[in-house]
Amino acid sequence: MRAIRQYAFGGPGELVHEGDVAAPRPEAGQVRIAVAAAGVTRLDLAVRAGAGRWLPELPTIPGREVAGVVESLGDGVEPRWLGRRVATCLGLAAGGYAELAVREVAAVHELADDVSDHAAVTAIGTGRAAVGVLDVARLTPEDVVLVLGSAGGVGSLLVQAAVRMGATVAAVAGGPARAAVTRRLGAAVTVDHTRPGWAERVREGLDGREVSVALDGVGGGLGRAALDLLGHGGRLVMYGWLSGHPVEVTPRELYERGLSLCAAPGPRMPGRPGGVRRLEERALAMVRDMVRGGGLTPLVQRFALSDAADAHAAMERRDTTGKVILVP
Repeated sequence: MRAIRQYAFGGPGELVHEGDVAAPRPEAGQVRIAVAAAGVTRLDLAVRAGAGRWLPELPTIPGREVAGVVESLGDGVEPRWLGRRVATCLGLAAGGYAELAVREVAAVHELADDVSDHAAVTAIGTGRAAVGVLDVARLTPEDVVLVLGSAGGVGSLLVQAAVRMGATVAAVAGGPARAAVTRRLGAAVTVDHTRPGWAERVREGLDGREVSVALDGVGGGLGRAALDLLGHGGRLVMYGWLSGHPVEVTPRELYERGLSLCAAPGPRMPGRPGGVRRLEERALAMVRDMVRGGGLTPLVQRFALSDAADAHAAMERRDTTGKVILVP
């Protein structure tokens, strides 16, 4: 089979496209999936560079999110699974950047006919993160929601979810093209944070209304500016710090401004009721409802499997929008 192999930790160039890799065999309780779409995550980038908290033995096939068709069954798997369209997170075993991948049947999700492979891959990992953020944020139609990183995979889903529930959304993205993407997603205010004075443009766009909720996966200076935009009693929901540093804030400041600082599930996700699988189910349902309701669907940017190194490099440059997907 064709697959991406990694023999050393380092830059995107360590991802090597090979055309004669041994296909994995499904063991008892597993299915083998003909991969139609493989998701690329920030965790993939960190592990490739050797910076992840858990690093695989090398050589390895990266990739933790796939969607496709079950084409082979291990012992003990019900025959009904053969030919089914499914999506799954592969866990720490990885192996998704390939034409074939294996996973325990208990960990796969059967897909509705009207949910594309690309949308399913977005939902299975990125979507579950968005659902976790929304659970903590508890948005209402009365909220004014500021979304940082709004043109990314999680951010673009958060923008759409907030718009669909009737909230007013101010979307912050890096670069005019990415800001234009968030406008098409339905954001009432869109700003390019690479231009000076972006926070003031948010205030002007809201025409006197104050931000009540800020959803921050960026941290650093942008996260700090988002915190400063919150009105009295507002809440900041953190779900990461792509900048490399979380927002710096003191308890005194939170108290004097009546602010709340919350963290989305992150490492605590497996301990939630129903665990990770329940979040995946809800994310897939969210995407399905978006499709059936005639609304916007998850943003994806596609690369050929053979161009995995280019996909990683583009993500590191922040030159991508939405979910990045590899197509075998």
